[in-house]
Amino acid sequence: MRCDEIREMLPDMAAGIGEAAPGMNEHLRSCPGCASKLEEMRRTMALLDEWTAPEPSPYFDTRLAARLREEMAKPQPGWLQRFRAPALALSFAVLMIVVGGITRYGGTPEAPPAAQVPAAPGTAVGDLQALDKNHELYTDFDILDDLQVQHDVQANP
Repeated sequence: MRCDEIREMLPDMAAGIGEAAPGMNEHLRSCPGCASKLEEMRRTMALLDEWTAPEPSPYFDTRLAARLREEMAKPQPGWLQRFRAPALALSFAVLMIVVGGITRYGGTPEAPPAAQVPAAPGTAVGDLQALDKNHELYTDFDILDDLQVQHDVQANP
């Protein structure tokens, strides 16, 4: 058996409740750490068996009854004071739900994209707009260039 398995059974063994598992006695003889832990627990249990609870004070019941009468004599809180904390918690929860909804679904609509104003041809903006508009056409030209290279390679081995 391993030490961690033995240590789980030590409190029952020290109290005399549990039975020794097979191989436990051999382990306790071979492992000084587990054996000392068992001995310490047995000494602690013996001390606890000798201990007696102190008797309560003879005036304990009288003082308890007086304290209970004092508490009962205090004015009871009204209905508003009783529901103040739950109402505050409920309002905070509703506030959190509203803020979460606004954050999740957006409080203000997004502005529509700005209309594209055509730029004069030959300027940087005009050239970029032309490239953007004719993207597919230019992509096809790249394919044609690749076909031309392949044709040249086949023609001139």
